[in-house]
Amino acid sequence: MKLLISPINEAEAKEAIAGGADIIDVKNPLEGALGANYPWVIRNIKQLTPKPLEVSCAIGDAPNLPGTISLAAFGAAALGVDYVKVGLFGVKTVEEAVFLLKQVTKAVKDSNSAVKVVAAGYADAKKIGAIDPTLIPEIAHQASADIAMLDTATKNGTNLFTYQTRTQLKGFVDVAHSFGLQAALAGSLRKQDIPTVYSLGTDIAGFRGAACTCSDRNNGHITKELVAELVAAVKQAEKA
Repeated sequence: MKLLISPINEAEAKEAIAGGADIIDVKNPLEGALGANYPWVIRNIKQLTPKPLEVSCAIGDAPNLPGTISLAAFGAAALGVDYVKVGLFGVKTVEEAVFLLKQVTKAVKDSNSAVKVVAAGYADAKKIGAIDPTLIPEIAHQASADIAMLDTATKNGTNLFTYQTRTQLKGFVDVAHSFGLQAALAGSLRKQDIPTVYSLGTDIAGFRGAACTCSDRNNGHITKELVAELVAAVKQAEKA
């Protein structure tokens, strides 16, 4: 299982790298759960990240504006990242979701065919009026994306397990795998959640708050010590 850590700037990226993260995931929490950061920040973090570490970037909790979002996706892929993540926030039907995600996938692959597309849904979808999270693997498959992901839009002390049971999450992972997709889980995950997340067969587990001082994704900052603790927890889960 790969450990994805989400820095907001170069200083945090260096801490995530030093702590042993597998994927450096550039985002901007001020603009949402999957808030997009600035192109120059993404480019600079890509340049300072050593191989074989990978770089991901989010392009937003996307409204149902396929042209706008596909243009953002094209630009993100052109920055040389390994993954482009889009939150299926504003779409209300499977048809809308598939159409938007197809445009994102086409834009990304036209820019750089090696870049993977991550289709992110929201475990708290009922709360925010987003599309049913159980549909995300099917949507990702229909749109030829590479990874199906669950996150949470709500960041107020709740987390992924507030909204989805272990059985539901296991189903999400298994369906994603049945389509040949990777499965990623995030959403205010804590260090103590790692054994459960690993046991579900998750390919990528995403963290920000747990890697930040005071467990505060907005006002704290990522430290290499906290990232190293998460890395150790993943290794322990793998041994167990």
